[in-house]
Amino acid sequence: MSVVVIATLVPKPGRVQDALDAFAVASPLVQQEQGCELYALHTDQAKIIMVERWSTPDDLTAHAGGEAMAELNRLMGDALVEAPDVTIAANVPFGDPLKGTIQ
Repeated sequence: MSVVVIATLVPKPGRVQDALDAFAVASPLVQQEQGCELYALHTDQAKIIMVERWSTPDDLTAHAGGEAMAELNRLMGDALVEAPDVTIAANVPFGDPLKGTIQ
């Protein structure tokens, strides 16, 4: 079963675009990694929410220690208020099987 990750990042005031620029470079690299099924960024212009889905826990572990994440961290620099809040979640599909889960 896939592993779903939700990461919330809070950029410092005036640094949202810096963080988005870092993701613009790193996201295509992450999306090419083994086991990456979804790596989708969302923002409300105050925080960044990354929704990820990985084929296996091992793929997620490799991603966390991989070159794309190292590049993202380098590009991000000191743009964040604090370390990202990362949640690894298990899917609980209710209702419509296509609408009740992250595809």
